[in-house]
Amino acid sequence: MHKMLPKILMLILCFCSYAATATTENTELTHNLNKIQSLIDADVKALPNAKGEIKSFLEYRIGRNAALLQDTLKAQVEKTDPDFAFLKPYIVKQLAFTDEVETYFEKQRANLMGQVGSGDDNKIMLGLMQIQREQDKLFTAEKSLLNWAKDSGADTDAQTKTFIATLVTRADDLNSFVYYNQERLTQAVADVQVAGADVSSEQKALVVDLKERLEQSSTSLSTTIDLLDSLGQDTALYKQTLFSISGDITQDVLNLDVASSLLSEWVTIAKNQAMENGASILFKLIIFCLILFLSSLVGKVVKRVVQKTVSNSKLKFSLLLQDFFISLSGKAVFALGLLIALSQLGFELAPLLAGFGIAGVIIGFALQDTLSNFASGMMILIYRPFDVGDLINAGGVTGRVSHMSLVSTTIKTLDNQRLIVPNNKIWGDTINNITVEHQRRVDMTFGIGYSDNIEHAEKVLNDIVMAHPLVLKDPEPMIKLHTLGESSVDFIVRPWAKPEDYWDVYWDITRTVKMRFDAEGISIPFPQRDVHIYQTALEK
Repeated sequence: MHKMLPKILMLILCFCSYAATATTENTELTHNLNKIQSLIDADVKALPNAKGEIKSFLEYRIGRNAALLQDTLKAQVEKTDPDFAFLKPYIVKQLAFTDEVETYFEKQRANLMGQVGSGDDNKIMLGLMQIQREQDKLFTAEKSLLNWAKDSGADTDAQTKTFIATLVTRADDLNSFVYYNQERLTQAVADVQVAGADVSSEQKALVVDLKERLEQSSTSLSTTIDLLDSLGQDTALYKQTLFSISGDITQDVLNLDVASSLLSEWVTIAKNQAMENGASILFKLIIFCLILFLSSLVGKVVKRVVQKTVSNSKLKFSLLLQDFFISLSGKAVFALGLLIALSQLGFELAPLLAGFGIAGVIIGFALQDTLSNFASGMMILIYRPFDVGDLINAGGVTGRVSHMSLVSTTIKTLDNQRLIVPNNKIWGDTINNITVEHQRRVDMTFGIGYSDNIEHAEKVLNDIVMAHPLVLKDPEPMIKLHTLGESSVDFIVRPWAKPEDYWDVYWDITRTVKMRFDAEGISIPFPQRDVHIYQTALEK
């Protein structure tokens, strides 16, 4: 037995040490919690008699200390093994405090609502929005406190029911407030559009204020929906409101209840519109389609007229420029017809065109490379360095031009590949138009041996060139002794041909020269090396 005493004493000492540490921690925590709570109680006691800036400061400090107290409790609750027996009184007291704050906010809200119409309504609405923001924080904190109180073993059924009833009432109010702000904002925007350039600063300020109100009320409604969802309540109606106002599907609005409710609402609206304005809408749609059809026909006629005009013009437009004018004329007529058709459906063209202008600026910054291609395409059309069917070497590509738009040029290579080259690559590089001239010189070089007869070789080359049917007589072909190489005497042979006959002349003459040189006994030398081997006797 005496051998077990040291172990028992050690266990008792460890337990006492742990208990002392826990007691010390709880004592320090109790001191901090009581200190924060006493500060809150003092400010709450002074708040009814405070006014102006002092009142705002006290409200701010109460909210800050309350948040600090809740953060302290949260840190203790989230521990691995929280001491709920110790935390329970503080949680219950903090929960009761949130009820007092909730009552205070409701009094403030009722006071502001009673002042509507007697002064600066805009200032009053800003005050109501501030209360909404503070209530969002309050209700979120109260929900966490209810969960902690339940975990600590406190009876929260009555408080939870009251909390749910409060949230439902708030959601109903916010739901109506969101629709109210949305309708007022729609009307305010319409008034600004009607005023146009004469819009007043008050009208602009009203639009900004209503947007802010709508955003805040939607945010508060979203917060309330999240809290009700966590409490197992049906929020389909409120989610439908959020979706109808903002189209935000990141909320859980795609459940069956919300989707069916929205679908039912849209079907009802469609039926009412069809019954009240069905004939008028049908007539406008017929006019819209008719204008588009006529615009398409007129566009085709205009394209034909423009085609005849530019093809017979004395200005001698290039085929590329002709295609540009023909395509542009048809599209311009159809675009004009589309604008007229939209005006028949009730669209205001002035805001629409202004919107296109703004969108054009934005798109211009986003598509700088495309605009560079567009500018290069215009320069190519104006200066006409090549035309459809020309064989060119540009942008690192050799081939015939088959088509060109304002942003790119389509080139078919000699092996029949289709390449689409950006116009800025072509315009920013050297353009070699191979077929633009009517005559092209074919440059060839042929070598003979040093032992061969120069006059005889020159006569053979001249006979071959002059006998070829595709070689032009004017300019006269050139056949001259050019260089004395390392192993050959080189002649340059330079006949002229049409661009389309270039390769036929080149290949035919090269083949004929080889055959005639062999027949005439003229050698075609090639580089040779003489290797000399020296053998010496090895000394023994």
